[in-house]
Amino acid sequence: MPAAAVIIEKHQSKPWHSRSVEELFAEFHSSANGLTPQEASIRLGANGLNELKEGKRISPFLLFIGQFKSLIVWILLAAGIISALLGETIDAVAILAIVILNAVVGFYQEFSAEKSIAALKKMAAPQATVQRNGQVIVIPASGIVIGDILILEAGNIVGADARIVNAASFKAIEAALTGESESVVKSSDAVPQHDVPLGDQHNMVFMGTSVASGTAQAIVVATAMETELGRIAGLITDASSEEHTPLEKKLESFGRVLVWVTLGIVVLLFGLGMLRNTNLLELFMSAVSLAVAAVPEGLPAVVTISLAVGVVRMSRRHALIRKLPAVETLGSTTVICTDKTGTLTVGEMTVRALYVDGTMFEVSGNGYGPEGEIHRDGAKIEGQQNPALLELASILIGCNNAHRKEKNGVWSVIGDPTEGAMLTAGLKAGGSQEIMEKEQPKVHEFPFDSDRKRSSVIRKQSDGSLRVYANGAPGILLQRCSKIFTGEGVRELTEEDRKNILTQTSIMAKMALRVLSSAFRDLHDASITGLTPDSVEKDLVFVGLSGMYDPPRIEAKEAVLRCRNAGVRVVMITGDHPETAVAIAREIGIAAAEDIAVSGSELEAMSDEELRKRVSAISVYARVTAEHKLRIIRAWKANDAVVAMTGDGVNDAPAIKGADIGIAMGKTGTEVTKQSSDMIITDDNFATIVSAIEEGRGIYDNIRKTLQYLLAGNTGELLLMTVCVIIGLPIPLLPIHLLWINLVTDGFPALALATDPIDPDVMKRIPRRRSEKITDKKFLGMMFFTGILTASTAFVVYAYMLQSADVATARTYAFTVLVFEELIRSFGARSEIKPIWKIPLFSNITLLTVVAVSLGLQVLSQHSDILGTFLHSVKIPYAEMVILFAIAALPLAILQIVKLIGTSSVRPTVVQ
Repeated sequence: MPAAAVIIEKHQSKPWHSRSVEELFAEFHSSANGLTPQEASIRLGANGLNELKEGKRISPFLLFIGQFKSLIVWILLAAGIISALLGETIDAVAILAIVILNAVVGFYQEFSAEKSIAALKKMAAPQATVQRNGQVIVIPASGIVIGDILILEAGNIVGADARIVNAASFKAIEAALTGESESVVKSSDAVPQHDVPLGDQHNMVFMGTSVASGTAQAIVVATAMETELGRIAGLITDASSEEHTPLEKKLESFGRVLVWVTLGIVVLLFGLGMLRNTNLLELFMSAVSLAVAAVPEGLPAVVTISLAVGVVRMSRRHALIRKLPAVETLGSTTVICTDKTGTLTVGEMTVRALYVDGTMFEVSGNGYGPEGEIHRDGAKIEGQQNPALLELASILIGCNNAHRKEKNGVWSVIGDPTEGAMLTAGLKAGGSQEIMEKEQPKVHEFPFDSDRKRSSVIRKQSDGSLRVYANGAPGILLQRCSKIFTGEGVRELTEEDRKNILTQTSIMAKMALRVLSSAFRDLHDASITGLTPDSVEKDLVFVGLSGMYDPPRIEAKEAVLRCRNAGVRVVMITGDHPETAVAIAREIGIAAAEDIAVSGSELEAMSDEELRKRVSAISVYARVTAEHKLRIIRAWKANDAVVAMTGDGVNDAPAIKGADIGIAMGKTGTEVTKQSSDMIITDDNFATIVSAIEEGRGIYDNIRKTLQYLLAGNTGELLLMTVCVIIGLPIPLLPIHLLWINLVTDGFPALALATDPIDPDVMKRIPRRRSEKITDKKFLGMMFFTGILTASTAFVVYAYMLQSADVATARTYAFTVLVFEELIRSFGARSEIKPIWKIPLFSNITLLTVVAVSLGLQVLSQHSDILGTFLHSVKIPYAEMVILFAIAALPLAILQIVKLIGTSSVRPTVVQ
């Protein structure tokens, strides 16, 4: 068996972090000089490229065919075919055009989104520096093989999972994989325990993570799908979302009901016709005409246009929608499970507090930019006004290897995020990195390590002497201090001072701040020969404390409040520390003061059933893995919740895939996460998700009220036709009349209703239940009531005219009043709750224009010989048309009175 194949087989069961470097060299047939090019080529051929497997890409043809899966579309196609067979060519063409329009729009949206995702992935094409046969070369990351020696330095993206061979001041940022925003100190020391969490494997680096500082060499132990990144990508396959969204399920359910209703109508008419010995062909044509009238031809186009309008609106609000129904699914969301780092927080460490000379100072501004100031009791403080504060700034800048850079107004840090935060705070406090490097050049450094828990830098002063700047854990560094710096100068450090400093450290830690202490020491001997950390880092002068954390986004608190007002539960799921997670959750309103975080180890002890019962009472999860996140999502869904999952790291991807709607962050999100999502937030703004919920609810409202408008009109036509057939009157509407009504009153007004502005009160309602039908009892009751009013008004006009005129004239009057009724009623259909006078008339100019044009066409049709012949209608005097218009307004007036009476039955708002 080839060596490469042996490596793959053995990797599946061996914890590489617990093995010595020598064992790994023997295991992988490698050495410190790396593989030979020939061996690397053999292994690449045997194991394949170092790339994550992509899901099978759907061909454009199959994507287009997939647009015809809807049951309503099938009904329309059948109706179109039957219409064509019966010679109703215009009807058949109209139906076919609507179906194709629906398919083309849906295909374009999904195909465009897929291309956008592919473009995003192409943007990330990392390279890797490896050592082969003793030579350092740069290769595409896809060419990395097991046994390669990676050469890593600050700023690199790690191309594969690897065990560190040697390291110097090496730190890695693993936020994408673990959720930890702080960098992790790495070394080559073996970790004896086999069963060690990923975040504690300090001698390993992982694919997709980045190097914060230092250098290292590491031997590759896993590539492609065998990496931790690949393992999580594999989980995504098992976490596939449900095949249909809530909206698709509701429309499919409605389509099945529509089939049975249509068949019932056909059977009823056939039965009545057979009893009366009606001509079979005439009977068949009448039954089919009614069946076609029962189907809302405009519904697929209405749904597509409503969703497409939502997609356009969302694109303006920094959201890329991968599939049309995703916006509506957000509208029915009851729970948002969100990652913390980079989603609710800015994803950048920031110093929030400084403590010097017994005084606490506040630091404003987030991230690494120049924005922000030093305050005390609300008053701005300049570093030059406070010697102790200025001294702390010198240490924060002097004991630091980070550098800031600005591009297009956005500031970032090169190096360790913690050091970047300290550097930024030092600059705000009055220090200068440029002056420090010029006037106090660095002559030696003792990097931070996990044993000492401190770091120090020796700099040469202008008088030739040396000064040590040191940062470290407060408890450790304080033990090595003998003096303290105050506004009056340096004095002896007393026990009372130590007690006060440790008390202040505890206070800052309870605020979820990571606390570092700073000190200095002057070396009177200008020689650094023979100096060690222990000999240098003693007899230090304590200066102050710095408290930092990854701050919440400014807009996150408001967005969470909007969610609560809308009845949407926000749950934080993070791999971060429990104390930090709870503090952030409380600050932005996710958790109450008494809430605590449930840890991953506690989740492990719960069965799926126990988690399902407890999940609704838990607001914060901390120290959780990708598997835990997926379990939480499934537990919520088992409780009939519609769940959205947001995140940016690879560890979020399985849960994002398993949620009803997965949301990835566009800027910081990994490619795996983006490919798993239904929607990508391009500005990484949690508030955009809340806007999407609002958009989704508005879309659902528009679809529901447009559907009711269409079905109520069709119900009125059916009742009018059926009643006349039952009592033996001539058929009041010809097939061409039904087609005209569907075009003039159902088609364009319905599309205008589908683009109606969102109700300002939509975010004051509780979310819809997953099981709630789009056609509930209230919907059906109002639909039938409206249909009865419409049919009754037209029937009275038809019956009255039959007493004094021929059938053609009576049909024309009934036909005209029915068109007027539908067009006028469209204004009342804009809201199921509010009466017409509470809805601004000019807020939907499109509807106003469509109704005006349609009314004009109807009036023209009664006075144009060409249209009169086409519609088989007679001329109606203008004076009588005014009377018909007034009669047609009666159903609208009655419906508005019913709305006023039924106001108390409106879905309740959330009570805070």
